[in-house]
Amino acid sequence: MVFEPYLFFAGTCEEALTYYAKVFGGRIEQLHRFDQVPPEYPTPDDWKQKVMHARFESPAFKLMASDGRPGTEQKAGNISLSLGFDDASEGERVFNALAEGGVIEMPLADQFWGARYGSLTDRFGIEWMVNIALSPATTASPN
Repeated sequence: MVFEPYLFFAGTCEEALTYYAKVFGGRIEQLHRFDQVPPEYPTPDDWKQKVMHARFESPAFKLMASDGRPGTEQKAGNISLSLGFDDASEGERVFNALAEGGVIEMPLADQFWGARYGSLTDRFGIEWMVNIALSPATTASPN
């Protein structure tokens, strides 16, 4: 079994995936626009250049995405994507890159469970949780 999140964007799918490609070192593997659907599936003119379906792949994960369906409203919410890092500098780089133009709900900070953790909503409305494992020397409790 393979788990691949499917994210919906309100007209910013291609922009979001292009940005994620820079942040995560991945690439858009597939991108189909609504102007490619067969004529028996009429599409409003203002939806023809929107993304019907896309596949994104990075070295760490894969996901699928779309701008949604004509006549439906896409809203952010009810999902957070969690990223785990062993490399602190890479975790901080990704957190800061995703935070550009977004909203940090919880800044990266050392937590009681032995990690640096922070959460944010990126400029595309996707919620991210970043957990960076701390080295055992960093998490040792004083005696």
